[in-house]
Amino acid sequence: MARSLDGLVLSPVADQAPGQVGTRTRFDYHERDGEIWADYAGGDVVRGHLVGTRAGDRLDFRYVQLKRDGTTSSGHCVSTVVELPDGRVRLEERWEWESQPGSGTSVVEQLPDHGTRRGPSD
Repeated sequence: MARSLDGLVLSPVADQAPGQVGTRTRFDYHERDGEIWADYAGGDVVRGHLVGTRAGDRLDFRYVQLKRDGTTSSGHCVSTVVELPDGRVRLEERWEWESQPGSGTSVVEQLPDHGTRRGPSD
């Protein structure tokens, strides 16, 4: 199994459709005993949360988000955890909206120099 996601900050490598997560979105991941969760924000997303499970290198979670225009949306995602040659983590994702039509794939990667969360004074 790849290393723990706990404390990692990840971001999409490319923008999705308008009103969705994009390269300015940051995911702050946590992991404990097979459970994963993250808070995220940035770009068109004011606040988002995901929660789910990890089995080996497979994540299975649901997400919900509030966008700048005041609308909310939710969906389901299955991701594969991949360790990059430089030691950073990549998530290769297949997602599907549950609150609206649409599905797709995306890739998020650990940001360089963001191995762990930094406190407000860092």
